[in-house]
Amino acid sequence: MSHLNGAVLDDRLPFFNQSMELVPTTTRTRSRTLAELLKRVEDAQNDTPPPHHVLNLSSSSSSSLNSHPFVLSFSNLSYSVNLRRKLPFLPPATTKPNATKLLLNDVSGEARDGQILAVLGASGSGKSTLIDALAGRISKDSLKGSLTLNGDALESSLLKVISAYVMQDDLLFPMLTVEETLTFAAEFRLPRSLSKSKKKARVHALIDQLGLRSAASTVIGDEGHRGVSGGERRRVSIGIDIIHDPIVLFLDEPTSGLDSTSAFMVVKVLQRIAQSGSIVIMSIHQPSYRILSLLDRLLFLSHGNTVFSGSPATLHPFFSEFGHPIPENENRTEFALDLIRELEQEAGATKSLVDFNKGWQLKSRNMGQGHEPKAKVSLKDAISASISRGKLVLGSNGNGKNLTGGGFANPFWMEMFVIGKRSLTNSRRMPEVFGIRLGAVLVTGAILATIFWKLDDSPKGVQERLGFFAFAMSTTFYTCAEAIPVFLQERYIFMRETAHNAYRRSSYVLAHAIISLPSLLFLSLAFAATTFWAVGLAGGSSGFFFYFLVMAASFWAGSSFVTFLSGVVSHVMIGFTVVVAILAYFLLFSGFFISRDRIPPYWIWFHYLSLVKYPYEGVLQNEFDVRSPRCFVRGIQIFDNTPLGMVPDTLKVELLKSMSQTLGMNISSSTCVITGADVLKQQGITQLNKWNCFWITLASGFFFRFLFYFALLFGSRNKRN
Repeated sequence: MSHLNGAVLDDRLPFFNQSMELVPTTTRTRSRTLAELLKRVEDAQNDTPPPHHVLNLSSSSSSSLNSHPFVLSFSNLSYSVNLRRKLPFLPPATTKPNATKLLLNDVSGEARDGQILAVLGASGSGKSTLIDALAGRISKDSLKGSLTLNGDALESSLLKVISAYVMQDDLLFPMLTVEETLTFAAEFRLPRSLSKSKKKARVHALIDQLGLRSAASTVIGDEGHRGVSGGERRRVSIGIDIIHDPIVLFLDEPTSGLDSTSAFMVVKVLQRIAQSGSIVIMSIHQPSYRILSLLDRLLFLSHGNTVFSGSPATLHPFFSEFGHPIPENENRTEFALDLIRELEQEAGATKSLVDFNKGWQLKSRNMGQGHEPKAKVSLKDAISASISRGKLVLGSNGNGKNLTGGGFANPFWMEMFVIGKRSLTNSRRMPEVFGIRLGAVLVTGAILATIFWKLDDSPKGVQERLGFFAFAMSTTFYTCAEAIPVFLQERYIFMRETAHNAYRRSSYVLAHAIISLPSLLFLSLAFAATTFWAVGLAGGSSGFFFYFLVMAASFWAGSSFVTFLSGVVSHVMIGFTVVVAILAYFLLFSGFFISRDRIPPYWIWFHYLSLVKYPYEGVLQNEFDVRSPRCFVRGIQIFDNTPLGMVPDTLKVELLKSMSQTLGMNISSSTCVITGADVLKQQGITQLNKWNCFWITLASGFFFRFLFYFALLFGSRNKRN
């Protein structure tokens, strides 16, 4: 109960005060919106209250809530998917190929503001599918039926603005504190016109509403870092989606995986959100007795069919008339779910319950019990009234006009700043991630430096230089593979945030490209400084500068390429496999193992696509094509690496004399036979100069970032077909 002091509890059920005494209450009143909470928090801060006082947020008047109600109605929703065998050569399964499975079958109902509609059913009953259908996460072409708000058809663009969706999994940055997480959500979702102090006060009000005051400075945590509890993490997940105080809130099993106390606290928070003027629709597996007392309407599903719809109080008469009365002192929902499971085991038994429910609903409507009579309020008037009292805080549409515009709360550059700041804050608290990568680069550089220590200008030195450059360039790309899990860990956070226009996809791509540059430059400098002088490369300071630039461009291109693949591949192990395989092909066709003129014509295209080719050729030209030509093969050295390499030097001199007479030119033991330019010609490096190689490598990094943007634009939409 450590967080009850910070929790905001309503007047519907008993609750504990500061002295932990049970305080009985009997009336239900409206909760304040976040705008009203913000004023209360500012007043409380001016009065310097105790750090853990309980905010009394009840209101004596509920006219503003009842005068402009919201009613979300859905009628005859049906949704089916095609079933196909993944491997057609396997024996047929129990279902026929290309058969369809009906996930929703003529599901109807309604949800009102101030109430919680809970969708219940066994696993596979269609709970999550119904939540997705109501939240606009199913393609219009696939979903049949109608969805209206206050009688007006609810377009997906409007729904995106006025609603929020809380996923079943807690998708949060592990090293941010609770307050930081909600603050960044406020920066994304709240308009720029709202001052920084107002946003901060709004975050503090939300922390109190969620009962997270004592955990505000605690990091979220993950498997390797201890953080908040499961119930607190779930409430934070809810908080980041309601920072703008949406009119409609969808939740997919918000109590899943929580103990009974934490689950109760989560639903208690949802009750307060509903009473502030929101429609709350949630799926839940098996609510406890205490949670059931907080729910206003229930909808039971069985294989996509509605088997009960109504208030919890009508469960007793419903099942009594069906011939299965609920025993005394037994949880009503547990009894109902157990009975539905039993009926699902009998052929046609569930259909009898579906038919009985249809008759029950018709009978209730005829008796005037199905719907409370209320004057119809237009959707436009209801939304305008909510905005006027601070209920719905919009971005560019903050005046309440043109709600379907789907604008963003902040300009492009502000989104980039907030995304970068959040990412850097999270990364700074996990220095081991960058430390391991830097250690790998330094260890690899040290090993290369010691193996290729002070290479000489000999035929063997030429081959050793070629091997060093090929390995060095490929290493820069392989060390970029760590970018795969980075985005894959953020993928669903990104999908959740962009689904409701928290920021632009282009802002995300550019922000992450910019914040990656300092670390890439540092890694490049560390590797270049470790290897350049130790190996004995040529060019002096200017040669080192170009070597560093090519290393930086290689890290940039490799990081961009791997980032692009992480946007296409959705599994870490598959991503690593694909990256390792493609980089191996890049190295194979780079020109080190086989020169360009020896590559078969049908593979030459891969040579020009190889990311390793261009930095490899660039550093080779930086080494061999210098202003002061160096000689790598002199006189008798031409016999090295041949069968004549083992004969005495005197015999080699005689052979040179014979060759001189035959060729008509003087070749002595000191005559330079092969220069650096000759080495480049032998390797087939004659088409591009070193600066062209550098610019192509650098441009390829931008190209893959551009492809990454399109991968996010078309491949990361959180919507069913």
